[in-house]
Amino acid sequence: MQGHRARRRFSQNFLHDAHYIERIVAAIEPRPGDRIVEIGPGLGALTAPLVERAGSITAVEIDRDLAARLRSRFAAAQLTLVEGDALALDWPALAAADGRPLRIVGNLPYHISTPLLFALLPVAPRVRDQHFMLQREVVDRMVAAPGGRDYGRLSVMLQFRYRVARLFVVPAGAFSPVPKVSSAIVRLLPRPAGELPAVDAEVFARLVAAAFGQRRKTLRNALARMLDEAAIRDCGVDPGARAEALPVASFVALAQRAAASPVQA
Repeated sequence: MQGHRARRRFSQNFLHDAHYIERIVAAIEPRPGDRIVEIGPGLGALTAPLVERAGSITAVEIDRDLAARLRSRFAAAQLTLVEGDALALDWPALAAADGRPLRIVGNLPYHISTPLLFALLPVAPRVRDQHFMLQREVVDRMVAAPGGRDYGRLSVMLQFRYRVARLFVVPAGAFSPVPKVSSAIVRLLPRPAGELPAVDAEVFARLVAAAFGQRRKTLRNALARMLDEAAIRDCGVDPGARAEALPVASFVALAQRAAASPVQA
């Protein structure tokens, strides 16, 4: 596309449909002075309208050839380009480098989407919003409610920290080369500090990971190293239930109990 061959190792599928480009930019609503960071700008389909409306943005691009194309297309005053892997980026340092809140956007490569979403959790207090294009099944997991097969660790961790909403689906034909899956746009709005329950973030993350580590296990077995059966019951949770049945609030209660009275080895 435009002289660049998509590289499979980077999961490159370039958005080219003008209708969906405009819909995505309209959903983001970039404004002059916004501190926008775009992950995976690629050929610049979203970069150009974001720069036009915000004045300048930062972009993170791993592909050296695409980075060179972007440098030749945009002036340094318009685009601050970070050449490297978004997963390896020091996001806390980037967030702290400027007092303005981050607005993070991007067409995330499918193979790094979930780890990158987790990597961005620590900077949520410095983020205004996030708008991502992801594989539709990933977005389904992000917004899933308890009780369904899509509900899992990703659902709980993100819904605890953000208000998560699927905006619309982007068909495979809007990309080149055409992927084998459809995509969707998701919006993540960090919950205000006053809305977040007091819970040890590390304990919460470990407990959620343990609960969903083997989905067929009951909580009494999955959480045995963190909570005994009586402690689980004291949290108002059935020890014979499975993780996918629990709302986020129950995981919070379990993590609070685990932090206060861990199981003795």
